[in-house]
Amino acid sequence: MSVEIVTFGCRLNAFESEVMRREADSAGLSNTIVINSCAVTNEAVAQARQSIRRLKRERPDARIVVTGCAAQTQAEMFADMAEVDRVVGNDDKMRSDAWRAARTAFDTGAADKIAVTDIMSVREMAPHLVDGFRRGLPRVFVQVQNGCDHRCTFCIIPYGRGNSRSVPMGVVVEQVRSLVEHGHAEIVLTGVDLTSYGADLPGAPKLGMLTKQILRHVPELKRLRISSIDSIEADRDLLDVIADDARLMPHLHLSLQSGDDMILKRMKRRHTRQDAIDFCAQMRRLRPDIAVGADIIAGFPTETEEMFARSQDLVEECGLTFLHVFPYSKRPGTPAARMPQVAGGEIRERAKRLRATGEAALRQRLDFEVGATRDVLIESATAGRTEHFVPVAIAGESPGVVKRLAITGHDGARLTV
Repeated sequence: MSVEIVTFGCRLNAFESEVMRREADSAGLSNTIVINSCAVTNEAVAQARQSIRRLKRERPDARIVVTGCAAQTQAEMFADMAEVDRVVGNDDKMRSDAWRAARTAFDTGAADKIAVTDIMSVREMAPHLVDGFRRGLPRVFVQVQNGCDHRCTFCIIPYGRGNSRSVPMGVVVEQVRSLVEHGHAEIVLTGVDLTSYGADLPGAPKLGMLTKQILRHVPELKRLRISSIDSIEADRDLLDVIADDARLMPHLHLSLQSGDDMILKRMKRRHTRQDAIDFCAQMRRLRPDIAVGADIIAGFPTETEEMFARSQDLVEECGLTFLHVFPYSKRPGTPAARMPQVAGGEIRERAKRLRATGEAALRQRLDFEVGATRDVLIESATAGRTEHFVPVAIAGESPGVVKRLAITGHDGARLTV
């Protein structure tokens, strides 16, 4: 065994794990397990720690390296774990010299476990062309942006990722072209704060311009998808592409977080409840069949039952199909951690209710799809996704192709054909 990567968290981590796999293999590391961690919630950090302990029990001879957002923000905690051999920073993990240094440390028995630099000092983003995604994966991610210049009061991620920085448009286009040539049918653009793309580049191009350039210069690309965006930053070019180009999938995921204006203000979000409702209505005018998902936090500090009810109501008012529910997680060092907290039991109960609302919204979309004919990206022998990202149960199809299928029903969670 050479290098095994265990990935937690977001789509950006999934992309970065592929880069790390390449760099760690090139550095000659062997018998090594890399944990690419997430810091978005306390539960995510706990899952990483549990995984580390389990993997060490199963593979006592393997070296364990921890990296990712949790490693960046809590390096000492991971270094104090007896199972951990090295902690690598979130920017460092993308650099070949960090993995060569890890091998040297293992070979020489160096005592210092921590190799984490100051993420806030990082101002540029080194492009990483990944041709080595495992063959046969129909959907792959392309990192176009990293970091975040905003400081939402609940969020620790800027301290794990640093400030916003972007990959030049030409490099992104070449990355997409290369992946298409390698047979990948769907590309997902990903980043920490995707709609801040380009502010640090010459001429300050925006996400919409990047999307137009990809679609114009890679005509062989079958499907382009955009990961989570901040609706308040959506630019005119992006709206034009959503309206006019069928290769951009009719599916958006929004960072909404709450449906109550006071909570949004205390979160230091930049949109209001009405902004969210208006944006979703605008999307449906531009692309009537579009499916919209959103992140919503349950139990943010000071949230009353009435405030929470407005988040629940937002699901219907925005016509949301997919809901990612996050029970509020107190992250040390964030302003929200110093606010009056909602009781843990109440947070969990509200999250349960919000998930039930999301499940009902998904079932409503599944009902709507029955009788339609959809272009389904075959992901495996048993699963696929429509252009609207709705899951489909399939059988006997070849992964990696897009196939037009008639939707005959659903099982409450997936469409059937």
